Amino acid sequence: MTACSSPSSIPAQFETFERTPIQTVLVQGQRIAYLDVGTGPPVILIHGFGGSMWQWEHQQHALSQHFRVITLDLPGAGLSDKPDIEYRPDQMLAFFVGFMDAVKVPQATLVGNSMGAGLAIGMALTYPSHVSKLVLIDGLPSQVMEKLTSPSIRRALETSAPAWLVSFGNMLFGGLMTESVLQEIVHDPTLLTPAVIDRSNRNRQRPGLIKPIMAVRENLPIWESGFATRINEITHPTLVLWGEEDRVFPIAVGEELHRTIKASRFIRILKAGHIPQWERPDLVNHELITFIRP
Repeated sequence: MTACSSPSSIPAQFETFERTPIQTVLVQGQRIAYLDVGTGPPVILIHGFGGSMWQWEHQQHALSQHFRVITLDLPGAGLSDKPDIEYRPDQMLAFFVGFMDAVKVPQATLVGNSMGAGLAIGMALTYPSHVSKLVLIDGLPSQVMEKLTSPSIRRALETSAPAWLVSFGNMLFGGLMTESVLQEIVHDPTLLTPAVIDRSNRNRQRPGLIKPIMAVRENLPIWESGFATRINEITHPTLVLWGEEDRVFPIAVGEELHRTIKASRFIRILKAGHIPQWERPDLVNHELITFIRP
């Protein structure tokens, strides 16, 4: 029922410590919400599975002192439209290229977290001229289900329930599910304030969100048989950042990804889980600026 609701309106400003205007652009007829701050070499921040631009709230000010920082909600996520498509990797890549064209960025450093890192990998392999540098933060590896250690995310990927039933359950029990997932992806429980949990739950309750999330499970075989087998072909300068306490993909997974990409550097982020850019922003921002700056 939630998935069939009419699209919600987009607020005028992004909810963060600093008020940042939200912009929108049409890509393939779909409204994409994004932030665009700073000047200089372009950097695009890409959120992960079930996430949104709020996961990059602590990067906006720090990175915009050096770069043009663009942070989008991908199609099917956050404030962006949620079209009735399959959300296959090739469709998401086509949307992403269309987005770069729409914001007039022919080439950028792509910084992806979790499944957003998978999209960044796909861009580097399929549209290499669009990518100058690559940053993979607790990124998507090969053999995802074998390496995944998060019970909540595993249940979400393995469920056989139809989308309408999952949407109904999310409407009734979404708050409990949101808190459970956050406890697995964030290492420091003191950061999970009521305000953070409430914001995450409101994001999860946006109309039309469940079907795109569930589409991920259908597309994992495409990732495994396609991009995952070609990760070793990446030649872009690459930084792999990993939360040392990641309970979604343990740090050994990050070390393996680093070994697979010959041109990569590997940095552990101490006392951080699956979204270290949010949990330890000072450490992550320093590493990003050092790596990306010409």
